[in-house]
Amino acid sequence: MILSHAIDAFAAHLGEVRRLSPATVRAYRADLADLREAAGDVAVSDIDLELLRDWLWRAAQRGDARSTLARRTSSARGFFAWALDGGITSTDPSLRLVTPKKAQTLPRVASAEGLADLLAHARELAAHGDPVALRDHAILETLYATGIRVSELCGIDVDDLDLSSATARVTGKGSKQRVVPFGAPARRAVEAYLTRGRPALAARAEAAGPAVFLGARGARLGARAVYDLVARTVSPIVGRAVGPHALRHSAATHLLDGGADLRAVQELLGHASLGTTQVYTHVSSERLRAAYRLAHPRA
Repeated sequence: MILSHAIDAFAAHLGEVRRLSPATVRAYRADLADLREAAGDVAVSDIDLELLRDWLWRAAQRGDARSTLARRTSSARGFFAWALDGGITSTDPSLRLVTPKKAQTLPRVASAEGLADLLAHARELAAHGDPVALRDHAILETLYATGIRVSELCGIDVDDLDLSSATARVTGKGSKQRVVPFGAPARRAVEAYLTRGRPALAARAEAAGPAVFLGARGARLGARAVYDLVARTVSPIVGRAVGPHALRHSAATHLLDGGADLRAVQELLGHASLGTTQVYTHVSSERLRAAYRLAHPRA
C-alpha cells in the first residue's frame, strides 16, 4: 500500500475505531503528511529507520520545536504499529526511534487579582444587555471556574447544564465524559446569558441547535472565537499572547495554591495521568520560591 492511501486508512481508524477527537486525528494526519512530503508517496514497506531519522533531522534543522519532534515521533510509531498489525508492512522501522526530550517549561498563569479585575470588567459590559457581551462573560467565568478545555466548552449543550447543582457535563479526550462543578459567579453569568443573551443569538439562525454557547449568527460557537476572546482579554494579564489553556492552567494552579487535593484537580481537569497534573505543583512551588526571594531578609 502506498503511503498516502495508508495515511487515509490510518486516519479513518483513529476516528472510527479509536474514537479520537477530530483535532487529534488532524494532528496525526499533518505529521504523517510531512513524512510523505519528505519520503515521497512510496510504499509503506519501503520506509526504513534511516529515512525516518533523516525526516526528523531535517525537521530539527529547519527549527521545529522539540515538542513538535516528539509528537511526530509518536505519530510515526502509532502509524507503523498499526501498519504492522494490519499486515501492510512486515517490519516496524519506528521502534528504534529516540523520542526527543521536551523542554521543561512551566505553564503561563494569570494572577488571581488580575483575573478578578478582568471578570469584573466583563460583568460590567454584560450588564448593558448586549448578547455577545453576556456570552463572553459567561465563557470567561466558565473557563476559569472549571478549568475545562476549549473543545469541551464549545461542546456543551443546554441539557448538559444543571444550574441547580452548578455542574456541567463535558466530553473530553477519547469521548470520555465527566461532571465538573462551578461556583456562584459562573452560575450567575451563565444564567444571565441563557436568559437574556442566548435567545437573542439563537433568533439569528433558522433553527438554533442545542449548544449553550452560540456565535453571532446563532450557530454553535467555534474554538477560534474563544481563542480570540481570551487572547484579547487574558493576554495583557499574563504578559504574552495566550489562548484558553491559560485559564485552565490558572484554575489548576490557584486551586492547588488554595490547598486543593492533587487528585481532585486531576479529576476536574480530566487528566488520565496524575503526572500530567503534577506540573501545577511545580508552578506553585516556583511561586513560593519567588515570594520567598522577594520577601525574606535572608533569601
